[in-house]
Amino acid sequence: MTATSPTADHAPKKADRAPNKGHRADLHADLSASLTVFLIALPLSLGIALATGAPLQAGLVAAAVGGMVAGRLGGTPLLVSGPATGLTVVTAELIQHYGWRTTCAITVLAGCCQLGLAALRTARSALMVSPAIVHGMLAGVGVTIALAQLHIVLGGTPQSSAVANVLGLPGQLANLQPAAVGVSALTLVVLLGWPRLPGRVGLALRKVPAALAAVATATAFAALTGLSLPRVDLPSWRSHALPELPEGPVLGILAAVLTVTLVGSVESLLSAIATDKLIASQRRTGNRPPRADLDRELRGQGAANVLSGLLGGLPIAGGAVRSVANVKSGAVSRRSVMLHGLWILLAAALLVPVLDLIPLAALAALVMALGVQMVNATHLRTVTRHREIAVYVATIAAVVLGGVLEGAAIGIAVAVAIALHRLARTRITVEVQDGVHRVWARGQLTFLSVPRLSRVLNQIPPGGRAVVELDGSFMDHAAYETLQDWQHAHLVHGGSLEVTGRSTTRMSGPDRAGHRGGHQCCRPWTPWMNHCDHRPAAEPVIPGAAAAPDAMEPVEAPAPPPAPRRRRGAGQLASGISAFQRDTAPHVREELARLAREGQRPSQLFLTCADSRLVTSMITASGPGDLFTVRNVGNLVPLPGAEATDDSVAAAIEYAVDVLKVDSITVCGHSGCGAMQALLNSTPGAPMTPLRRWLRHGLPSLERMASRHHPWARIAGRLPADAVEQLCLTNVVQQLEHLRAHESVARRLAEGTLELHGMYFHVGEAQAYLLSEGEDFFDCRVFDSVGHQAPEHVGQHA
Repeated sequence: MTATSPTADHAPKKADRAPNKGHRADLHADLSASLTVFLIALPLSLGIALATGAPLQAGLVAAAVGGMVAGRLGGTPLLVSGPATGLTVVTAELIQHYGWRTTCAITVLAGCCQLGLAALRTARSALMVSPAIVHGMLAGVGVTIALAQLHIVLGGTPQSSAVANVLGLPGQLANLQPAAVGVSALTLVVLLGWPRLPGRVGLALRKVPAALAAVATATAFAALTGLSLPRVDLPSWRSHALPELPEGPVLGILAAVLTVTLVGSVESLLSAIATDKLIASQRRTGNRPPRADLDRELRGQGAANVLSGLLGGLPIAGGAVRSVANVKSGAVSRRSVMLHGLWILLAAALLVPVLDLIPLAALAALVMALGVQMVNATHLRTVTRHREIAVYVATIAAVVLGGVLEGAAIGIAVAVAIALHRLARTRITVEVQDGVHRVWARGQLTFLSVPRLSRVLNQIPPGGRAVVELDGSFMDHAAYETLQDWQHAHLVHGGSLEVTGRSTTRMSGPDRAGHRGGHQCCRPWTPWMNHCDHRPAAEPVIPGAAAAPDAMEPVEAPAPPPAPRRRRGAGQLASGISAFQRDTAPHVREELARLAREGQRPSQLFLTCADSRLVTSMITASGPGDLFTVRNVGNLVPLPGAEATDDSVAAAIEYAVDVLKVDSITVCGHSGCGAMQALLNSTPGAPMTPLRRWLRHGLPSLERMASRHHPWARIAGRLPADAVEQLCLTNVVQQLEHLRAHESVARRLAEGTLELHGMYFHVGEAQAYLLSEGEDFFDCRVFDSVGHQAPEHVGQHA
């Protein structure tokens, strides 16, 4: 049988061979990833233990237990747990107040609380905390860590608080220790420069984790030069301190347990969700880990903390840095996490003489850099865009000045105050233009705004013409009834009324069809194409007023007017512009103003067909500034140097890759493509037109489809419906090969800083399919309402 004609007879044999081969490949991938994570986790664990003031062995205990226990019992298979970065400041304070052994007991109690929360299935509720508060907490912890470790970098000893560390900096700068500064500087230079090593040699060296390379280089330098520096001192395991019964005020102990439980749980759950999203974005074939189970993850973290505390280890939480490295290294199951814990355990037992050579200044520089990275610029831009910068800054300041628990409490208080202020701050104005009273309501219409709304509405004379424009996203029952009652009274006195805008009466009252919930999804296209009319057969119309998308029900309704004829040309264009200015512009103006100031920074070049049925922003759920889009007939990418090359496509590719520095390029084909139909139906010797000259760039796709060396592309586990669909799919694969021939693309691919994706959109099914890596197979991935990939796939590769 040919490669293009698979039969059922071949399937069982292939299936019989697949499991053993896949098992060996998965085991090799997990083993390789576990070594990478181990090399990152080892210095980080020692550094976090140093930052907390705990015995250095406690960091290794936590890393080993986090890998083997949380890795085995947790609900996110590729999440790597270990010493909790977010608890560094908390743990340091606990050690200072209660001593190390009581801190271990607090860790055990916090783990028991996590087990209880998991049994109550409360994991999701922990994520109700505003992201601005969480990011602010992490940033505040990062600032505190960086200030403390800066003293060690300069050759001194950290103070008891962030404020004391700031006040002590002048004196520390006056007493610099050149050896410590030199080793720290070397560590930072290697740490920051390692991922940027150029050339093939650099590509090979970058396989070694930057953290390990930095600490190893600094250690070798200190050993070769004979510098006299404080170094890691791992005492005998026989003298390792274990927990004791907590001693101290009961309320203080309870507050400590609560803090460790809350911060550790939130950090772990957020890391689990981030890891889950990263796994879903990887286009790997074969067995995928199941979706994250947050309650199980909390149970695994609780068990790990109980055991870590009993063994004299630091508090444990899931870590984003180690987890990202695990996923990026190709791990496919929880074995990689458990193996990394095993390697940590072996290193703690067998590599003590080597670990004792590491200068403390090198570990301090590593942890200081980690603390600075916790103040994430992306998070800062996000909270600024959502107008939550006050919450973010207040939380950071409170964490630095007070502590993590104080920071969380103040952040929550500020967030609640801002939310109440936004609910109460609704601008309601009225003005008269040409005898028409125009009322603008900007903001959320709640019971708090009812007095102002009533006062403004009562200024409109009975029997007059009125237009009410609602520019908000919510209207509660009190505001709805106020507006409804006034509308009835106004119409009874012979007035006319038009209600327009985007405030959602459908959220608190029935829509015009009498149903809860509207058809907001169709709003952008309704004024333009007049395709999507969801009104009932006898929709009521307010007398003397034009029907508006969000008009409220009048008292009486005459027969509906005939449907307007679809406008074309300038009239159609003007109608669309008017609808945009009225309904959409107010909501995107701030974001577009920001993009105008800062310039565009799209993450993706999206190359697709000019077909009018492909609304790229809709099928990718993207907005302004997200996609750099190139559209042409047939989504073709001419080869460099090809006859009749169109430089516009090559210029767009070069600009996107070299100037805009996009992270990925997607080639998107679609069903029923007219260009592919024209290619299939082309006849030799026909007159050469501009369209035929352009379609010559698609001939390699036609040849690929006819070749026996390339199997037919599949879609969701089935063969294409017909030759046109087969060519549409094959064309996507072929154009990706053409992309690799472009110099700028090839260079970025070699550097590992660019990804190529294939996509197919079935118009009739409204379904998008992604091209699986390394195979001509388009897979339909199923996602739930919160964006997690579902465990089942619509298509499985046969």
